Amino acid sequence: MGHQQTMTRAWRIAILLGAAAALAACEEGQGFDFLKKKDAGEEVAAVESAGAEAAGTEEREVEAPDVFQANEDGLWDGRPSLGGVWVAYPGVKDPERVVIRNLSNNKTVIGALFRRERDNPGPKLQLSSDAAQTLDMIAGQPTKMSVVALRTEAVPVAQPAISKPAGSESLPAPDSIEAQPLDPIDKAKAALDKTAKPAATAPAAAPAPKPAQVAAAPARKSSSLSKPFIQIGIFSVKANADNTATSLRGIGILPSVKQGSSQGKKFWRVVVGPSGSSSERATLLKKVKDLGFNDAYFVTN
Repeated sequence: MGHQQTMTRAWRIAILLGAAAALAACEEGQGFDFLKKKDAGEEVAAVESAGAEAAGTEEREVEAPDVFQANEDGLWDGRPSLGGVWVAYPGVKDPERVVIRNLSNNKTVIGALFRRERDNPGPKLQLSSDAAQTLDMIAGQPTKMSVVALRTEAVPVAQPAISKPAGSESLPAPDSIEAQPLDPIDKAKAALDKTAKPAATAPAAAPAPKPAQVAAAPARKSSSLSKPFIQIGIFSVKANADNTATSLRGIGILPSVKQGSSQGKKFWRVVVGPSGSSSERATLLKKVKDLGFNDAYFVTN
């Protein structure tokens, strides 16, 4: 027993001497380098490094005149039409998203381009009632129009450069940390006695409330079709798109109203789908056309 007490005392003395040496080193400025202020030059270098990151990209709709472009008279015959904003032109192979301009008043709208089925006398460009009303066209009066196809492309976006902090070159030298005189033996002994005492048992934390049960959203149906959706129409007024969606729900079709924009102009697309197979998509298209949306067509999303 006496031997054990002697060994314990020897260990305590060794710990005290080691702590004293460490504290003495702090007094001489040899320890705790992490407390020193960072050099001003390092901060400026960090800011410059952040500003040197590569510029990102974003997707935008840009005009594609090589796909389709027509600059000629257009006509609205004055009759109401379904399908939202669209324009028809002879010889069009596939439906396209286009920007339609009234060159007489410079008003524009985003719509769909279809093939004109009947070649009636007069201007080749035939516009829907929604397109004509948005562009302030007069029924039965030919108007000079411009119709250009749109394509989505990745456009580089320059990131704003991060400038140096004002006055960074003339920053004063960082102040050094003053070492306060310590009594190494007393401080080390107090720290050793504190660690020897058992820590008070902290009260048990209250159990966290269980999160409310949230119903899982229905999983999106997968499809192997390249164009599993059917676009009903493009609308420049959201209320018209919502009304079209409501009429589709009345016959058991669940549509989606998707907002988009191009060159600062907002539009709303009404689409249904996705269909899991060609037969399912054909059946859905027949239902849509039976409701009067004869210009509906297949789209990717």
